[in-house]
Amino acid sequence: MTTRELPIVDMARLAEGEAGECAIAAELDAIYSTVGFCYFRNIGISQDLTDGVFAVSRAFHAQPEAAKRALAMNASHRGYMAPNSSVIVTSSVATVKRPNYSESLMLMHEVDPSDPRYGTEVHGPNQWPDLPGFKQAVTEYEAAMLAFCRRLLRPMARALGLAPDWFAPYFEQPTTFLRLLHYPPQPPDSPDDAFGSAPHTDYGFLTILCQDNAGGLEVRRKDGTWLKAPPIPGTWVVNVADMLSRWTNGRWQSTPHRVKNLSGGDRFSCPYFFDMSMDSVVACVPSCTDAAHPPRHAPVRYGDYLMERLDKNYQYRQRTT
Repeated sequence: MTTRELPIVDMARLAEGEAGECAIAAELDAIYSTVGFCYFRNIGISQDLTDGVFAVSRAFHAQPEAAKRALAMNASHRGYMAPNSSVIVTSSVATVKRPNYSESLMLMHEVDPSDPRYGTEVHGPNQWPDLPGFKQAVTEYEAAMLAFCRRLLRPMARALGLAPDWFAPYFEQPTTFLRLLHYPPQPPDSPDDAFGSAPHTDYGFLTILCQDNAGGLEVRRKDGTWLKAPPIPGTWVVNVADMLSRWTNGRWQSTPHRVKNLSGGDRFSCPYFFDMSMDSVVACVPSCTDAAHPPRHAPVRYGDYLMERLDKNYQYRQRTT
């Protein structure tokens, strides 16, 4: 990755029909084969929805510590994570010695108690703060994000030489996460290994990030240097995650990234993680393998993979597993 800035993809081109879809597909394959990260604009989400979700996030994190800890993470991976409680284990990305200097509230796809999945794996209850307008703002934003992700599946499939609806069956009951993150300011003289979010790759299919104006997100180039991904008004950062890279046999890159909040003030971001159904079996996409490029990974049920990753990376899991 030698780029000096991340590219921007314009979803407005979908209005051109198949031609626009194919144009976006070509951009995506070029970007995700080399960078793994880009910005998207015109994704169909109003400024009011974005402002609303940031407002309730700030309201939640402004509460007394006791009120937040009352919603501590449950066994279904939903709830409050206090500062210094989220750890990324040693991997090929980095050796992490310090917990992340951030706090967050994790919310996931709603599962009705009458659903047979309820109470298994991550299919459990969200923990909603008793704050005016909170649930409505989050629910509306999440619905808009889900709609964008579903629209994006078609050009993504085209980019890989697949039928436009190839991905659809894997996302009939998607696994989604909306994480309301707060990064307190880090002192300018913080140690080099102190991070709001240590270098890592994401677990699943796609991550769609909305960030405030504080900055701090950086993406690792292939030469090991770091590229800043500053906030650009009206855009979201969209990156390939590990399962999508695995699905494409490494054709698309799950790129390490990190956050250091050296802005001198608080930083807020709202990453949305869009993943396949828990029962989806991820095997190499047919267009990404041939005699010269055999599959690098055996097929895996996404739910089994996810639960293993959660168990390794979150302290609260030691109490629930």
